[in-house]
Amino acid sequence: MFDFKAAARRSELCRNIRKFFDGKGYLEVYTPSLSPYLIPEPTIKTFRTEFRNEFTGNMDLYLIPSPEIFMKRLLAAGSPSIYQISTCFRNAEQLGDVHNPEFMMLEYYTLGFDEKDSIGLTAEMIRETMIAEHQEWMDNESLVITMAEAMERWAGVDMAKGEDISYMRKEAERLGLSPDSSDTWSDVFNRIFLTYVEPSIPKDRPVYITDYPDQIRCLAKACSDKPCRKRWEMYINGIEIANCYDEETDKEETRRYFDEEEARLISERKGTGDAIPPADPSFPDLSIPKSSGVAMGLDRLLAAEMGLNSIEPLLLFPLSDMLVRGKSR
Repeated sequence: MFDFKAAARRSELCRNIRKFFDGKGYLEVYTPSLSPYLIPEPTIKTFRTEFRNEFTGNMDLYLIPSPEIFMKRLLAAGSPSIYQISTCFRNAEQLGDVHNPEFMMLEYYTLGFDEKDSIGLTAEMIRETMIAEHQEWMDNESLVITMAEAMERWAGVDMAKGEDISYMRKEAERLGLSPDSSDTWSDVFNRIFLTYVEPSIPKDRPVYITDYPDQIRCLAKACSDKPCRKRWEMYINGIEIANCYDEETDKEETRRYFDEEEARLISERKGTGDAIPPADPSFPDLSIPKSSGVAMGLDRLLAAEMGLNSIEPLLLFPLSDMLVRGKSR
């Protein structure tokens, strides 16, 4: 059964978002869903297809996991602050309450902002655009907490010692997680975070977890006074809704990230059959201005505003249903 009420609510939310950003002078942009290059992100698996042309030859193309690769090109070319509502794709993720391989994303970049400025903007945007459903989390002030504070509060892990992998392994053992000797620092950190911290995040208010550890590589600026990156993730009802960076503008640092992460991606996927999209060779040379970018899952936000624990009722054609129908043919 199609839920046309949910479809109407989605349309209303998108209209409200456009009105909000248009009113602040942002430019709405439309960028491709297919690209021959991507930003190297070993933790994200992508869909690969092939472009065929008798004159230009054939070429592998990849469905974008986010419009970041194109939107940052627009910033570097002199655009104003920009936003986009787009369809994005991520492969090999578990189908379920908060995952669908094809999903709707809102991404916005604000010139002159850092990640702290984007917390206020994001809270304002959600407040001003929300649809007419009352949920408890809407009434309460957001909690802004550093990752170090969250790890200490909900897992008892001292992140001042957390750069040492032997310490993290001991903490994982204390928590009953039995880490393997081959586990990397990120493996151990993520197991502690997903097992103890994420389930403990308050559900009665939006929560912004800031200052992610430097070992979790990303294109966010490094903090000057501690080993972390200027990045946050926002949760509603305990579910990750948005991710934000104070965008990296240093070309040498960006090139270092590309070289290291592309090498890791190739090493981890060689022989697996997983797509290995080539990194965009010219991206590190872009002159990206000071800005902060936020990527937000609109399916998840809509579910939170409607009081749902799953995004599936909001999807007119969830992939899980299509797979069941395909097998029954």
